[in-house]
Amino acid sequence: MSKKELQIRAGIVGKSKAINDLLDVVIQVAPSDVTVLLQGESGVGKEVFARAIHLASKRADKKMVSVNCGAIPESLLESELFGHVKGSYTGAVNDRKGYFEIANGGTLFLDEIAEMPLMTQVKLLRVLETHEFMRIGSEKVTKVDVRIIAAANKDLQREVEKKNFRSDLFFRLKAVTLYIPPLRERKEDIIPLAEHFMLEFAEKNKTRVPTISTDGYNALFDYDWPGNIRELKNVIESAIALSRNGTLHAEDFQMHFSRPAVESPNLNLPVHTGKSAEELDRELIYRALIEIKKDLNELKELAYNAREKGDSGASGFSENGVDEIIPIDELERRAIENALIKTRWNKRKAAKLLGINERTFYRKLKDYDINPYN
Repeated sequence: MSKKELQIRAGIVGKSKAINDLLDVVIQVAPSDVTVLLQGESGVGKEVFARAIHLASKRADKKMVSVNCGAIPESLLESELFGHVKGSYTGAVNDRKGYFEIANGGTLFLDEIAEMPLMTQVKLLRVLETHEFMRIGSEKVTKVDVRIIAAANKDLQREVEKKNFRSDLFFRLKAVTLYIPPLRERKEDIIPLAEHFMLEFAEKNKTRVPTISTDGYNALFDYDWPGNIRELKNVIESAIALSRNGTLHAEDFQMHFSRPAVESPNLNLPVHTGKSAEELDRELIYRALIEIKKDLNELKELAYNAREKGDSGASGFSENGVDEIIPIDELERRAIENALIKTRWNKRKAAKLLGINERTFYRKLKDYDINPYN
């Protein structure tokens, strides 16, 4: 199987050097039964590469079974992996095969293996060394022929040092280790992935494939994607679902980005007190408004003093010296408009200036019908 054919069959999208290098290694190690450890952040596509290894192997016509070790309760994981016999524990009403037996002859992909309990790690190591195990409650030894591919988003070497992972199992798993870099380190893959997800969404929902504007492409490329490919797919699908026309702009994507880090050293930020994100965002806006209000009061005081000295150009408050009463919503709207003007309608900078996340900022623009293109 050629590298290009494998890339298509496995669903690996990308043209970066990192992707090409990984595919070269996959093709090299796939024909053997050597254990492979995939490492990388959550959402980088470890399962996709596990499937590529399986498809390029001599086991391609057999099953590949995927198990998320972190999603199965500790009390059930051993039974899920090795199976059990009827009556072996409360609730075991029938004999049941485990994933090792189901994957016999094929490949078993153990995702999030760092979350596997230590006692289960001991039994996994024995299976790797002897190719045999016993179902829970059984005295019969079962032999299996399974290739193991494991994945972790934690540094397993560090987990070994912290006594959270067995060193003997770690050395057994890391015969071949592939590191899949995060999306921010291979940005040339962002646009091909985005276009792939748009086409996939359109085909699935029987809709027209949307287009992306120049500022939309820039927004996708400039974002650092902490959630990696999984987040990119979610952002693309959400943007298409909420789009009112066939073109996706920067704001269509930015409103779905994860909460950015806010650097506002001059604001007295609220301490986390269990409030919702909406409440905290509103509190940040109010504190920004208070700062703006202070500035306005200082300007009014200057104007008042100037008028007292006979400056006819000063005005802006009532004759009795009482400040104008302005509703909070109007103050909020003015703060947003002032921030936009100050940043030359750069919405990301305006949100940062106000000390709120971009998702909330875009929602406020819609709430107050503030359109920078009017």
